[in-house]
Amino acid sequence: MSATNRRHALEDLACRRFDAELWFAESPEDVELAKSLCTGCPLANACLAGALERNEPWGVWGGQLVLAGTVVPRKRPRGRPRKHPVAA
Repeated sequence: MSATNRRHALEDLACRRFDAELWFAESPEDVELAKSLCTGCPLANACLAGALERNEPWGVWGGQLVLAGTVVPRKRPRGRPRKHPVAA
């Protein structure tokens, strides 16, 4: 692949097309959107491995949420958890 083709391929990645703030979002919904945009990315494994190697403090890397250098399943909303579940 030529340098020009590689550059165009990198520009097509979701992390290059969307606002960078999305990958460091506060809301759980935005974090899940960022994770979903990484689905199918050819660099996802390398992205996540690099983030873990650098001990990134937080953000979505390779389709996974990293907090304090560790992969976590999902972002909890801000505030205290409810004592009693809300009726649906």
